[in-house]
Amino acid sequence: MKAMILAAGLGTRLRPLTDNRPKALVELSGRTLLEITLSRLRAFGITEFIINVHHFADLVIDYLKSNKNFGMRIEVSREEVLLDTGGGLKKAAWFFLEDSNRLDEPFLLHNVDVVSNVDLRRMLQFHKENHALATLAVQSRETSRPLLFDDHLHLRGRRIEGHSSLVTRHSPLPEAPEPSPLQALAFSGIHIISSRLLPMLTEEGIFSIIPSYLRLAAQGEKVLAFRADQYYWRDLGRPADLAQATHDFQQNAFL
Repeated sequence: MKAMILAAGLGTRLRPLTDNRPKALVELSGRTLLEITLSRLRAFGITEFIINVHHFADLVIDYLKSNKNFGMRIEVSREEVLLDTGGGLKKAAWFFLEDSNRLDEPFLLHNVDVVSNVDLRRMLQFHKENHALATLAVQSRETSRPLLFDDHLHLRGRRIEGHSSLVTRHSPLPEAPEPSPLQALAFSGIHIISSRLLPMLTEEGIFSIIPSYLRLAAQGEKVLAFRADQYYWRDLGRPADLAQATHDFQQNAFL
């Protein structure tokens, strides 16, 4: 299994820590966020990575070289302009399509500024058993942009600042019961994706992958939620989040 680590962002919310380095090289308890992510995914059995870079890109490249890629195969996808999650993945798609014998193998997409102990083995098993196109780790927690899922954990829409955008669904038959209310869940920045999704990314340039998921779900593809409520998770978007994660790490709350 391969993985892509999303590390190209500007990290503006982490300023001043990112004034002279990328967020991937911000440290938590003496370890960079990139090293923490690589180590966690290596423990899951992944040894082939592609990392997208933009902000202070050369610092990330030099860091990897100085650490001899941590003994793994690591490719770099350099973005001259930020391409967002969908655009970044599309630019790096070659990495997942280079081996014709592995085209059906799923891969992992993981934000560099997320720390968690989500059970990736269980998530992968869930993805495979349900023959999903993509599986998103989600939790029931406060967020300004929840995704909306039905009772079968299929992606059905999203909500942004109180406005819901729903995937087009077939009209129920007159005798069919009303559909159940949709569940609003927070996405964690951890995806398992089937490689067959890559040719389906028809969007061009700079784009988020979430609208692509919504489009594909509307076409009948399985984009599923993996409930990760029982696991530790934290987005390290702000210095306060980093401080809390440092405390949690010292208390052995994760990793």
